[in-house]
Amino acid sequence: MPHTPEPDEDDRLDLPPAPKPVHYAEQALLGALLLEPTRLADTEPLIAHHFDSHTHAALFTSIRTLPPPAPADHAKDTAWLNAVLDHARPHAPGLNASYLHTLIQFCPQPKHAAAYARMIRADNARRILRGHAERLASTATDPGLPNPAAATLGMADDIGRVLDALAEQFAPHPGSLPRTTLPAEVPHEAGEEDLDEERLLLATATAYPAEVQQMRWLTEADFLLPLHAALWQSITALVHRGDMVDPVTVLGEAQHRGLLTGSLTPKDLMALVSTPAGSPEYWGEKVLQRALLARAQAVAARITAYTDDPANTPHQLITGSRRALADLNTLRTRWNRATAPTSAGAPARSAPRPRAGPLHRPAVTAARAHR
Repeated sequence: MPHTPEPDEDDRLDLPPAPKPVHYAEQALLGALLLEPTRLADTEPLIAHHFDSHTHAALFTSIRTLPPPAPADHAKDTAWLNAVLDHARPHAPGLNASYLHTLIQFCPQPKHAAAYARMIRADNARRILRGHAERLASTATDPGLPNPAAATLGMADDIGRVLDALAEQFAPHPGSLPRTTLPAEVPHEAGEEDLDEERLLLATATAYPAEVQQMRWLTEADFLLPLHAALWQSITALVHRGDMVDPVTVLGEAQHRGLLTGSLTPKDLMALVSTPAGSPEYWGEKVLQRALLARAQAVAARITAYTDDPANTPHQLITGSRRALADLNTLRTRWNRATAPTSAGAPARSAPRPRAGPLHRPAVTAARAHR
């Protein structure tokens, strides 16, 4: 049956979202400072940038800028309050004397100013961390970057520095692991270019097995297609055992691993590993870079989930985010090994050479059937 809205349901849809807890912490703190300006010393190291509300930040700046009044004089007149209002108004035009009165009335306990300041700083840490996670995700998915891996790892380094700075501001406490339910990792959409790179890696690895010996930085987990991952295991197993490697021996290893099915014939499998172009290391770096960027996206989503969970304390955000970055750093280590400068006399990693024709289509079709 169609949903029939309640009489006041449509009206509720137009209501603005309820203020966040930090809004009330900011109001309470400003009320405390307007009542007792000497409480400003209790708020260190709070600065205007930590406030979520622009108006509140402008008002806090005015309170910090103007000399505090003598307590006796402040109790008798509103001269200092008027000066604060006049100083803040150019930066927050909507501010008025009525709102200052509201802030003063709202403050439960001026002596709790330090606690209100901590709440504001904690919320600011959450926003900063979320912003960095968004930039990490955006960088990892930017197709126009000349060196996406370096740019993405640079963004991850920025998050690491932010976490180090936050760790100095917020003391650890028991139960510091976040309990946030993490979003399911979205599988990377396998484009035809991505799959072609994996196929070319398998073919060039079969043609030049000596180079595969130096490619321990690439693992089967880096592949998009399970069949390609299994064939990489087959090739590397032959190489590390010192066996001879060619399309027929790869076929034999694949047979022992149960890769041959009705949709993948022996002929198709041999065709899949028989069209080399370039070098294994060249294509291996392509595969590893894609895996690194996908991992960076997953890490960004994980950190964002932590920051979106209001139950997490700053230290829980720090601990969870550091663990997420550790997952990316495992790929960073392998990426650094893969892209380290080649030793003197070693052949350069070659870009693809022209091929006689397109990849063997029956083999490609069979590979798709194994996704």
